[in-house]
Amino acid sequence: QVQLVESGGGSVQPGGSLRLSCSASGFAFDTWPLMWHRQAPGKGLEWVSSINSGGSLTRYADSVKDRFTISRDNVKNTVYLQMNSLKPEDTAVYYCTKPYAKAWSAARTGTYDSRGQGTQVTVSS
Repeated sequence: QVQLVESGGGSVQPGGSLRLSCSASGFAFDTWPLMWHRQAPGKGLEWVSSINSGGSLTRYADSVKDRFTISRDNVKNTVYLQMNSLKPEDTAVYYCTKPYAKAWSAARTGTYDSRGQGTQVTVSS
């Protein structure tokens, strides 16, 4: 079965950086695009970023563009989210998610069929 395990969350001051990791198993990792979503306190789930199976295509929500970078290592079956210039509004639980289909168009919709348990990111002075 699909397993997605996030790590790397924590507390950081505004302007700081964190790198989230997601270790995946239970599916052909290098054939699937992957995504990150987040959920801030009291708010709904928000799509953050997507990456295609080979890592050559990426997409970002406007709220994180130019600050966050998604990447993947298909040897290690791991996807990353490098977060720089963090703001208090980035505080959320971050989830690694697998889209419902392999097509890049599916990852662009942000619709997923599997997600991890999440990792907490808190940005506060």
